[in-house]
Amino acid sequence: MAGRPRYAQMLQLRADLWRVPFAMSVAAILFFVLTVMVDRDVARGTLHLPWWLSVGGPDDARAILGAMIGAVSTVLALIFSVSLLVLTMAASQLGPRMLARFVRDGVTQVTIGLFLASFVYTFLTFVVMRQLPSHLFVPQLTLCCGVVMVMASFGFLVVFTHRIAMSIQTQNVVARIVGELHSVVRELMTGEHRLPLRPMTPAAEAEREALLSRCAAEGGALPAASTGFVQEVDVPGLLTAADREDVLIRLLHRPGQFVMEGATLCQVLPAGRAPAVAAAVRRGVKIGPQRTLRQDIEFSIAQLVEIALRALSPAINDAFTVLTCIDWLGDELRLLDGILTPGLQAGLGVDDSGRVRLLWPPLRMGRITKTAFNQIRQAAKGNPAVTIRLLQTFAKLAEQAEGADFREALTQQVEAVWESASTQELVKADRADIEAAYRAAREALGARR
Repeated sequence: MAGRPRYAQMLQLRADLWRVPFAMSVAAILFFVLTVMVDRDVARGTLHLPWWLSVGGPDDARAILGAMIGAVSTVLALIFSVSLLVLTMAASQLGPRMLARFVRDGVTQVTIGLFLASFVYTFLTFVVMRQLPSHLFVPQLTLCCGVVMVMASFGFLVVFTHRIAMSIQTQNVVARIVGELHSVVRELMTGEHRLPLRPMTPAAEAEREALLSRCAAEGGALPAASTGFVQEVDVPGLLTAADREDVLIRLLHRPGQFVMEGATLCQVLPAGRAPAVAAAVRRGVKIGPQRTLRQDIEFSIAQLVEIALRALSPAINDAFTVLTCIDWLGDELRLLDGILTPGLQAGLGVDDSGRVRLLWPPLRMGRITKTAFNQIRQAAKGNPAVTIRLLQTFAKLAEQAEGADFREALTQQVEAVWESASTQELVKADRADIEAAYRAAREALGARR
């Protein structure tokens, strides 16, 4: 919660299909005006172009322009159709939350933008070309530039086709989700080290509980101004405001959690100073209609879980996708256990003198582990392959898990999987494999106690 990462900013700016094509079309219009001005000077005789920069007479120019306009408009419609088909497939097989990932793809946006810009450019060229008894104007430079733009557009079409073919493969989608999480988490952790946060210790935990009790009993409530998900929390800004007004701010929601308009967003001590920091809280806590990866680490985990649950459904029944998601979920938890600092796990922000000024719901490995595996474990009941892979993943994580909270959460998951498997009617071979995986997970967890 250290501020918006640069990577997440870039993703958010590109999360649409119109901005880049519109900008490229405007650029094409400006470029058209520039080339036409040059062609006007050539027509007046004040400027000369190289002899090879020509496409022939007016009949040749019209034929070339007509062919380019027809080809570009046809392919542009095809690109939109393919894009909509991919979005439909992504929504049905991977979940509606995957749509933004496909929409913000740079290759798709640039390809649409190139074809739209080429269409606008060639159409304007067709409009300005004149052949009158007393006047003949064939914009040679403009025509040649239009030919280059169309050729570049069709070159990008090949890249676009390859991109689409690769992007709809589930393993590539999962790998991209994990890659984005890794980038965002590293930027968040780098920013978090610059924040004055108190590490999670027994003393800090006791102080936290005491402050929570005071806030609940004496704190002044500030309501949420809108309904939606908490997308971003400006921790430095809130710490500055709390220090300036000499108050303690307790946030009731972390990024990714849903809040309703009018519900208590935070509590302020002393209660009488709550109005003084109301404006800072509204600026510092951004609420939007959807979850994002800016500070919501659990969002990428939820995306993988959603893909796995859809793959487990009878309509899709894709066990290999589930196993892939479990493998990558294990890797995400390994990463988070290694870099989730005690400061973030404590949820205590302090001022320069060390006094606690900000409280927020801490993000801890126990909760993340449940988010990653609870729903998959529950939906995979009766599926020996998924059960075995879950136990194998827990065993691998146990070999590297450092925190007691994380190891306890893994132990609970192992026991829950075994309890569920014990109640199922399985063939002898499957039960033996599950029991072997369970013993291996238990040994791995016990080896480092």
